[in-house]
Amino acid sequence: MKAIIIGGSGATGKILVHKMLESDKFSEITVLLRKKCFEVHPRLKQIIVDFDNLDNYSGIITGDVAISCLGTTLRNAGSKKAQWRVDYEYQYNFASIARNNGIPKFMLLSSYNADPESSIFYSKMKGVLEKNIESLHFDKLIIIQPGILIRPNSDRIGENITVSVIKAFNKIGLMQRYKPTHVNTLANCMIKSIGVYNSKISKVIDKDIRKLGECDV
Repeated sequence: MKAIIIGGSGATGKILVHKMLESDKFSEITVLLRKKCFEVHPRLKQIIVDFDNLDNYSGIITGDVAISCLGTTLRNAGSKKAQWRVDYEYQYNFASIARNNGIPKFMLLSSYNADPESSIFYSKMKGVLEKNIESLHFDKLIIIQPGILIRPNSDRIGENITVSVIKAFNKIGLMQRYKPTHVNTLANCMIKSIGVYNSKISKVIDKDIRKLGECDV
């Protein structure tokens, strides 16, 4: 299987790529990046692209499955407009090119609170992205909707505080439905989902992510 990925330099994306390289399911993995961040590997292609002009690279967006792990925070982006460009425009453009090039499967790393009708900017953005990628009519679309994530060495202060608070409640048996998920578990789930979910559109929620990703691929 040949895979092409955007967002490979992020916390989940890096682990995902490494796990894919360890798996014998993938004959070739192409990662579109702003700068190289992986060691050389015979089955890995790292291609530097300008995401503002992704159409210029449409010829290399091919394969059996396309995966988007791309995303940023409002803090890192600097404005809602800049975050929209990364979290919506870049990903939708990638999906559109993948569909036009005949890639049959697409996997989107989204969020548990995605809702196109939400009054919350982030949730609405994720919901609109999901809805519009669904309208591209891939043969198989898998939308991964994790909750709070445990990201090693993360600089997301708010997320780190939330994880600490929820884990403290989890220890005394409270807030179990909000149990944080490690990105290692998430990456395992994403790889397994490619073979497990065969519906036209599948949405994988937090509890199923942990169930499917609790064992290595």
